[in-house]
Order: sequence, then structure tokens, then C-alpha cells
Amino acid sequence: MKIMVTGAGALLGQGIIRSLLESSLKPEILAVDPSALAAGLYWTPQRALIPMATDPSYLEQIESLIQRERPDAIMVGTDVELLLFARERERLEKTYGTHVIVSDSRVVGIADDKYLTFEFFKSHGFDAPDSALPGDEEALIERVGWPLIVKPRVGARSIGVSKVHNRQELAAAIAAVHNPVIQECVATDQEEFTAGVLCFDGRCDASIVMRRDLRDGNTYRAFVDHYPELNLMVRRMAESLRPYGPANFQFRLDHGKIKVFEINGRFSGTTPLRMRAGFNEVEMVLRHVLLGESLVQPTVQPMTILRYWTEVVVPESQVVQPS
Repeated sequence: MKIMVTGAGALLGQGIIRSLLESSLKPEILAVDPSALAAGLYWTPQRALIPMATDPSYLEQIESLIQRERPDAIMVGTDVELLLFARERERLEKTYGTHVIVSDSRVVGIADDKYLTFEFFKSHGFDAPDSALPGDEEALIERVGWPLIVKPRVGARSIGVSKVHNRQELAAAIAAVHNPVIQECVATDQEEFTAGVLCFDGRCDASIVMRRDLRDGNTYRAFVDHYPELNLMVRRMAESLRPYGPANFQFRLDHGKIKVFEINGRFSGTTPLRMRAGFNEVEMVLRHVLLGESLVQPTVQPMTILRYWTEVVVPESQVVQPS
């Protein structure tokens, strides 16, 4: 099978490629990215350059690549491409006979927007950090007090996130962030978790929960355990959300309650960490979508996973040149 992975220069895309490289399926991997200096391009013999997702020619050129290479499946490795592929998924699958692993626009929209995430959980009877938009912050202060968290409604990797302790800091943080949301500050850094789920046709048959430590908005230490009650709850959340394939819930435990502050309606930056724990969600999706196999919950053993930097050395003659 041939799998095309976008975002070979992004943490997400690279995690997907690494999971494919470790897969027992041994797929042919086509890595693509706008930059010739994307490290993930050089992990596999097949690679291609594409425009940025914001380029008007992006869709035309990505379709040309799909038509030429005929991948069996496409896995999206950046957030900025998700909505585009979600909108075009049905047409691309019908036209080129490929499988686009992306949720629909509704799921992508909920996951992208922190306030819509809050409203989703509230409307489905789940706990989440209490949230408000500018103009409603006084009511939020009355309900939950201080401190509060101010962040962009659409954002990632903790960029633009501030913890505020009084009205002066709150006003400054709101002014500094484009389209902010104000949220209750729940629990502590030591009670933060990330969960991966796989869901098809509204049924979640596989999940994994890891406690984590963050650095610069990314997981750099993960602690794997069984967490049966937490897995049961995130599966219920996934079945309410109804993603197509993978989704990721990031939450804190607040007095025993799961309070999810972020959804990723896709594979996540911790996908390769889950793979190391025996939960190769990329392979599991391919087995289900391409081979028709049922999803089976893998046995996960408790472990600690430590992340570190490494290097990719590319001889000058092998650096990809735009065609």
C-alpha cells in the first residue's frame, strides 16, 4: 500500500511518518511538504514539494500529485490543511479512489475553536473548564474566581496563553490576543493528561490515556498506565463527537472530574509516543480502512516515555529541488 503524508516538516506529520515506518504493514510512504528542508522528507525514498495550504494553487497541485501517485490513503499532517481536506474528502475519494483520513467539517470546526469545544462538552453533559467570551468575563469571575486563563479561540502549542490573577492582567491579556476565550484555570500541571481515541461510525473501540509533562506547548514526557475509568470516559466523549478515525483529548483531572480544554480532531503530536506504548493508531486506522479489519484494543503496558531532539543529515546533492 502507498500512503501519502502531508506536513513532513511538522511535529504531527513527522509523528505519522514515524508510526508508518514502525508499522508491520511496511507501507510505501510518500512524504510531502512545502519546504525542501522538512526533515521528514528525508526519512523515506519518495518525497514531493507542494505549495503552502494558503496558496491559491494548493488544491490544484495536491490533486495533480494524487492523480500521478495514486496513494491508497492520505494522512493530513498539519492543522491548516484539515478543513480543506474535510471539505474535499468525498470528491477526492470518489475521483481518485483514495481514502482521505480526515473528520468532517463539523468535527474539525469544534476541535479548532476552544469556545466551540467548551460548548460541545457542556451540551453533551461532560465537564470542561468554564469559559466565556470578552464581555461576559464578569459573570465567569463570579462563578469560578481567580486565576483565569486567556488564550486564542483558534491556536496551538500554548501560543498566546496567559494566566491572569486580577482584572488589570485580564484586560491586558484580552487586548493582546486576537479573538480570545477566557477560561477557568483547573487543577495543576501534574494532573494533565492526553488521550488518543479511534472512532468509526460513532463507535470507539480503542483508546489510550497518558499523563504528560509539557515544554513549549508540546508533550516531552509521557507516563503510560491503564487508567480504566479515564479510558471509559474519553470513549464516551469520542462517541458523542463522532470523528472519522483519530481524535485527541487533552484534559486535567479536577477533583476527579475530567475537564477537557482541547480537542484535536486528528492524529496528534503524541501519536508516535502512543506507538511506542504499543498503540500504533496509524497502523490500526489503515488496517480498518484499507484491509477491512476490526479495531482491537491493544494491550498497553505502564511505562515512561522521554522525548529528545535528534538530527537528520542530508547531503547537498540530495536536497529536494522544486520542479
